[in-house]
Amino acid sequence: MTDLALIWTADAMSADLALQGGQLVTDDGMRTAILISLFSDARAAEDAELPEDGADRRGWWGDTLAENAGPLAGTARDRNRIGSQLWLLARAKVTAAVVSRARQYCEEALEWIVRDGIASAVRVSVEARPSASRSALLAISVEIDRPAGPSRQRHDFTWDASTGDLTIDGDPA
Repeated sequence: MTDLALIWTADAMSADLALQGGQLVTDDGMRTAILISLFSDARAAEDAELPEDGADRRGWWGDTLAENAGPLAGTARDRNRIGSQLWLLARAKVTAAVVSRARQYCEEALEWIVRDGIASAVRVSVEARPSASRSALLAISVEIDRPAGPSRQRHDFTWDASTGDLTIDGDPA
């Protein structure tokens, strides 16, 4: 699976296409797919508690087309949905329950990788990391077992839910 590579820009708190020598860079691994899956905002369910005032349930506009497709059509876990619901934790105090919910959100956002046959297994671990200068951070580790190519890849992210800061802590192993 080859994607256009994304690089994370911490100052802008967003990802952008990677360029090298004026050419678009490609990613034959899973980092770009994981970035999109985890750090794009999935649409919140109608009964979800939003972290901010208002009725913005976010999500990608293309998901409205996917809601009418596939066997899980119209459900909260629509198989074609893009992104995760990590954004719902933006104002949550980092507790054991929030860490558990973050892991669940990550697993849901990445389950397409196994379902589509790109990986034989995906393992997600999430832990709270204390920070002296701000609230606790969430350390997210994703391990992917691939049926072809590099047999195992590991991707590590540190995410500050309150600010949206993301740090990518390493390359696939």
